[in-house]
Amino acid sequence: MLYLTRRERFNAAHRMYHPEWTDDKNLEVFGKCSNPNWHGHNYNLFVTVKGEPHPETSLVVNLKELSRVIREKVVEPLDHRNMNLEVDFMEGKIASTENLAMAIWEVLEKEVQVLGVKLHCIRIEETENNIVEYYGEINHGNY
Repeated sequence: MLYLTRRERFNAAHRMYHPEWTDDKNLEVFGKCSNPNWHGHNYNLFVTVKGEPHPETSLVVNLKELSRVIREKVVEPLDHRNMNLEVDFMEGKIASTENLAMAIWEVLEKEVQVLGVKLHCIRIEETENNIVEYYGEINHGNY
């Protein structure tokens, strides 16, 4: 089994808040990230897939196709957007990096299978100090 990772980048705004809480409660829990006027990040997204190399090409996956799928399904909907207001796959979710990683997994899991590989990990670097990795292990029902 080989693991291959593709990096893509996007910029997006968000606000961390629970809609049923007051601004004071959101500030207490989420700090400056609960700013009602939003804030943004320059994200690094790493999508790791796993599979066996093709006997004729030695490739695990066609990187151009993997990149196309990631850009089309994830980067384009997120780039220079407000996650809370403009990104369908984040609708109804608190716009945390944890929830973003799980939502991206849901978007990409079947898409990469069509390319002949399995999704292994979604890694998002929100800042140089805040990084989330998701391996598809949590129940997606209520996040």
